[in-house]
Amino acid sequence: MAISRAEAKQLLNRIIFEETVPQEWVQDVWGLSPMLGDSAAKLLDAFEALIEYTPESELENLLKSLYEDDINF
Repeated sequence: MAISRAEAKQLLNRIIFEETVPQEWVQDVWGLSPMLGDSAAKLLDAFEALIEYTPESELENLLKSLYEDDINF
């Protein structure tokens, strides 16, 4: 079963940020170190761009490799 871009983004957010909202994660990192916070913000921007521009089939393949046997696609 194919997954949508929105579903892929949600699953990847869960893997990377767990229960934290991505923007809150950036603010938390920023609070620890402004230099790392700047890098965290850039990383989040790159993550969102990759989700937007990567074909859904490739996102699905990535998720399959990350989750392996944990989720049945």
